[in-house]
Amino acid sequence: MITITDTAAKEIKRLADQQGLKDAVLRVGVAGGGCSGLQYAMNFDQEVKETDQLFEHEGVQLVCDAKSYLYLSGITIDYTTDMMGGGFKFINPNAERSCGCGMSFST
Repeated sequence: MITITDTAAKEIKRLADQQGLKDAVLRVGVAGGGCSGLQYAMNFDQEVKETDQLFEHEGVQLVCDAKSYLYLSGITIDYTTDMMGGGFKFINPNAERSCGCGMSFST
């Protein structure tokens, strides 16, 4: 399961609307790189593949490919704002360590 907080769902909807994306899903995955070995990837997509894991919260559909789901099962995606601006935050119980920016991790 991948969980999206209400705050993150609201921001995802705002970004999709801003870009004029009506039927887009949010694709979440991992790729090699970053300070800790693996980095999070997020982008809008128009296609849901047969092998994707599909989750929905507050009208936001999120998909994750099977390989990435091995690393992302159980995460929560949040959106936070502070004096420096806003950003998505990944709370990943599978990560043994994360970099300071929170955008890369290792298992």
